[in-house]
Amino acid sequence: MNAFFDSINKFFEFIVPITDFLWDFPTNYKWYSNIPVLGKFTFAILLLIGSGIYFTIRTGFVQIKRFKTGLKILTEQRAAKTGISPLAAFLLSSAMRIGPGNIMGVTGAVSVGGPGALFWMWVSAFFGMSLAFAEAVLAQLFKEKKDKEYVGGLPFYGMKIFGNRRWVGVFLSVIFIIYALFCVPGQTFHLFTALGSAVDTLTGVTHGRQSTVYYAIGIILTISVIIIVFGGLRRVTKVTDYLVPIMAVIYFAIVIIIVLVNIKLIPYFFKEVFVGAFKVEAVFGGVFGIALSQGVKRGLMSNEAGQGTITMAAAVSENKHPAEQGFVQIIGVFLDTMVICTLTGFLVVMAHLWTGEAGVAWESIRNSKITVYMESVKYLIPGTSLDSAVQSILSLCYALFAFTTLIGLILFAEISGNFITKSSKFINFIRALGAFFFVPFGVLTVLAGLELGNLWYISDFVNIMVVFANVPILLVASKLVVDTLKHYEKNEGGRFVSKDIGVETDVWK
Repeated sequence: MNAFFDSINKFFEFIVPITDFLWDFPTNYKWYSNIPVLGKFTFAILLLIGSGIYFTIRTGFVQIKRFKTGLKILTEQRAAKTGISPLAAFLLSSAMRIGPGNIMGVTGAVSVGGPGALFWMWVSAFFGMSLAFAEAVLAQLFKEKKDKEYVGGLPFYGMKIFGNRRWVGVFLSVIFIIYALFCVPGQTFHLFTALGSAVDTLTGVTHGRQSTVYYAIGIILTISVIIIVFGGLRRVTKVTDYLVPIMAVIYFAIVIIIVLVNIKLIPYFFKEVFVGAFKVEAVFGGVFGIALSQGVKRGLMSNEAGQGTITMAAAVSENKHPAEQGFVQIIGVFLDTMVICTLTGFLVVMAHLWTGEAGVAWESIRNSKITVYMESVKYLIPGTSLDSAVQSILSLCYALFAFTTLIGLILFAEISGNFITKSSKFINFIRALGAFFFVPFGVLTVLAGLELGNLWYISDFVNIMVVFANVPILLVASKLVVDTLKHYEKNEGGRFVSKDIGVETDVWK
């Protein structure tokens, strides 16, 4: 078994340098990396943050002007005749956004760039809200009806924006399906490690990968995913409607309690974040730009604004006006970064393990994100019994983050696949690939004690491809986004007909 997995891992060795080059370009060239501050930013990050600034200005700071409107839409009791409600779509997109990256990614950003990375994470999220608005508006404009549901997203609006060239949509659809499905084994790994950690903490016994506990987790996980994803959009949204609020509220409550227990450290937190944003300690590299680049990257990679990966959720919602789901997506970025990621930042910064005051050798743990996170929790909570309980609850939250992301990935692959064909056989084929192949594959690699780093690089490779494809589409279609917003403001959210802004769409006739 191990030989088989190793051969698969080695087969994908070629993708590693390609992925690294694309994500690091042009910082992998010395002439560029030597440029002060700018040399810390890759082209992908500059493209995302630059586009965020552009849309913020073009929309007149829509993330500020329409934040309350988004909240109002979410709190309205709307019943959807076709598709799902704006709230259900919001929770579905949150299921994808709020994932292990909200814990591990933020911990990594602080470990590398220092507390100041959080400040720049907030800045990137602020501008990212306008990008999320833009792509959600386009997803709504060009969505299509399928029976009693809507389908849409990047492949659908990508084709329309580029002159109705079907091959563009097919290309984008295939890229996204590959991205989504190859992310599934990685989320399976996160789920296993989180649940395994919780069981170990509660029982006081370390269970090996070949133990009955891990086999039980694998079987239950696989069966659960099969039952949920084959129930289609409505069954998945029932699960995310239930789990997302629970995991977000529990995580919020636990962290707030920890913060209150250490209330004296709150001034320290804000001082370190704002000072560290411009002056990085030597232990983190001591160069201005490290905190900035780490914070921007983590903010954008966590909330996924502008990457096109959340557009499927935006498209399936039933709205009175296409701008409405854009306002809702603004709230989604806020929840992911300003709330969930910040909560993680509180724990890591307040514990400040890098100072040595906690009695932990920083250099020995800084490269292990989960170790830094858990050691931070231990330091902030007095008492061994409380410490174990809190660690177990946080591990379960981490597992829920991974599980909702996992089922969301398979669903979004399905929605994207509808562009190629709406045939039930094809859609069931995508569901089967995710539930019967990629999830069990992830389970088997965990049981075999392997992580297969090369294989996971495929999702990173396809993700950067989606970024490079989606952002130019958003920029080309910026006039449509702005005109849709102006229509909403002029008519106070009244009846929308796509011809009013110069286009013809399938739904907004």
